[in-house]
Amino acid sequence: MDPNQSVGENYANPKTCFFHVLFKAAALAFYILSALFIDNFVIIFVVTVLLAALDFWVVKNVSGRILVGLRWWNEINDLGESVWKFECLDQESLARMNKKDSWLFWWTLYITAIAWIFLAIFSLIRLQADYLLVVGVCLTLSIANIVGFTKCKKDAKKQIQQFASQTIASRFSSTLQSAFSVV
Repeated sequence: MDPNQSVGENYANPKTCFFHVLFKAAALAFYILSALFIDNFVIIFVVTVLLAALDFWVVKNVSGRILVGLRWWNEINDLGESVWKFECLDQESLARMNKKDSWLFWWTLYITAIAWIFLAIFSLIRLQADYLLVVGVCLTLSIANIVGFTKCKKDAKKQIQQFASQTIASRFSSTLQSAFSVV
């Protein structure tokens, strides 16, 4: 990334990138600034968790799909077991994904979780168990997206490897068949 380029330059989906960052920043900013200006814990809890939930939903269902071509969800099957489901674009579409969009997506996921961890430590040091609850909910939502998208990315890589090995095996066998049919 060239530092001389403007901020919006080379992002394939600048609006999606903006909203991807907006809800994360809004939840963190509201939580931090509310301690200075609001003396009502219920308002701080509700608004911060609502902003974090909006961020969770936007990342999971919108920006993850558009910026990195991945989507995940978790279902409970008939046996009561938790089953992870993953979706990814085809190999050609994944190869064409914008690197800057992808970079922003992954870094903001991790930086947000780190920020919530620091705020949790700060709440522990100040012995504020109620604020630790707010941070815990926000951190849980943040980590859920990290785990979901990391598993989804690994699943996508596995699918690409299987596709590549099937393609190579198919071409090899067709080459062998054509070589023996000529003889």
